[in-house]
This record gives sequence, C-alpha cells and structure tokens, in this order.
Amino acid sequence: MALLTHQGQVRDHNEDFVRQREPANPEDASRNGWLFIVADGVGGADAGEIASQFATESAITHYLASETADWGQRLYDAMQAANTDLRQMVAERNDHSKMATTMVAAVIHDGNVTMANVGDSRGYHWRDGELRQITKDQSLVAKLVEEGAITAEEALHHPRKNVILYSLGSEKKPQIDLYDQPLAPGDILFFCSDGLTRHVMDAEIADIISSEPPEIAAKTLVGLANQRGGQDNITVIVVHYRDHMTAVADSGIAQPAAVPSNLTTSRIPGQTARRAMLWTYTLLLSLVQTILIFLAWLLLRV
Repeated sequence: MALLTHQGQVRDHNEDFVRQREPANPEDASRNGWLFIVADGVGGADAGEIASQFATESAITHYLASETADWGQRLYDAMQAANTDLRQMVAERNDHSKMATTMVAAVIHDGNVTMANVGDSRGYHWRDGELRQITKDQSLVAKLVEEGAITAEEALHHPRKNVILYSLGSEKKPQIDLYDQPLAPGDILFFCSDGLTRHVMDAEIADIISSEPPEIAAKTLVGLANQRGGQDNITVIVVHYRDHMTAVADSGIAQPAAVPSNLTTSRIPGQTARRAMLWTYTLLLSLVQTILIFLAWLLLRV
C-alpha cells in the first residue's frame, strides 16, 4: 500500500490530509480492521488544512473507542462525532473562522471493505481490469448529471464543478453515505481527493494502479496531475488487497505497525526503501574499510 499527498502547482499550502491505521496484532485486526482516510479541506474556507487534519484525527479516535459491531455504523458515528468536534473547536476559537472538510474513510475487514463518504473525495475498487467508483460524489455537478440536466462530459468543464453539497463542519449533521464491497485477493482499492480526478481520468487511474507497485503508482498519478496543471492539492492511497489483510486475525501472525502509535501520515513516501539503501551503503563501506586495513597490514609485513 502507499499514501501520498502534494500541494500541487497552484496552491501555496496543502489542505489535504491522509492517514492509515494498520492493526498491531490479530486481536486489533479482528476488532478494528485496516483503516484509511483521505480528507480535503474545503477550498475557500478558513484554515482548511486544520479542518482536514483535526477531523481525521477526531474520526480515528471515535472509531477506535466505539463498541458498535456494525462496521458501517461505526464509521458513520465516528465521522458524525468528528463533525461535532470540528464545529465545537471552531466555536471555541470565537474568531468567526469557517472550517470544513470532505472525507472518505474505509475499513477493510472480514474480506470486505466498508466506505463512508461526505463530499467529493472518492473511493474506487479495481478487479480484473475494471475500475469502479464506489463512492458517489456529493457535488453540484454530480447532482445535475444524476438529474439529467447536464452530461458527464459537460460536468468535466462545468464552472461550478468545485461546489460540494455536504462536508464535515458545515452543518450539524451532514449526509454521510455508506458503501460495502466484497474483496478478493488481487483486488485494488484506490482513494483520492478531487485534485487528482480533475486532471486524471478513471481509465488512466486503472491502468497505472494495476501495472505498477503501489508506491510507484502513487508517485506516477500525483506527477501526472501536476504535469497537467496541479490546480488543487493532490492526495492518493493505493491498496493492493491480499489474503493477510483478512487472515491476520486467524493466522496468529501480527502485521507490524508503521509506528508505535499505529498512526501514520505518508506525506514523504519511500522511507523504507531509503532506509534499506542506507544500510546497504553502510555495510559496503565497512567491507571496503576492512579490505583496506588488511591490505595495509600485508604491506607493512613486507
């Protein structure tokens, strides 16, 4: 799996936020699954970057504290609670600021993925060469397309394509849609903010995520969006579903957490690869040093 976020070519800061939470042991996997979140601070609102991070961390906290057995209800409740927390935080600031964010959250569990969505960040599912958008955009143009007022092609260039209908922080109880999708080994899950989909078509996403390893695919997609203008912040998550994401709860083999807290933010990908390269370089230097010392010893004996 890979997570990557970038501010793009136009914005001077990044209002997107991305998180994953991997289970630390079999019991954790059985109880909490594998959690992924993409949040996009709503453009035009004050401190969108604060809203996206605050709401994401709040949603994770409420999700982990929940005893609800229904996975969808658990995600829904966590996001509604994050909405309340965000509104409360803004009220306590008392500076007339407005903060809101989209959010797509997903949990992999029991051979399924459950997604919860508010706004126009997206969740996709790829299988056997076919990419399907699972979530439904809560945007003005999506509504117009659904009602037949405009075509999907017209929506791509509609002047109000950035207008979203719901978001966390904008109202007391926003609409949060839930989706369930059965998974099979080899499936790919893809999540992104609209900064990616405004520049990269679904067919291109399908080709890239199915032909490249997750980390390379994430870099390729973000790079492609930036090459085509990067008009907004860009965030992607690529997850290749494997048996262990279900079987970990039964196998007795714990999957390692990325950090001790089990919460990771992947704003700088490739750290594992760079760490491995550093160790390799260090070992090679040590070997060279040993050989030089041995040669010097031989010369001194002569």
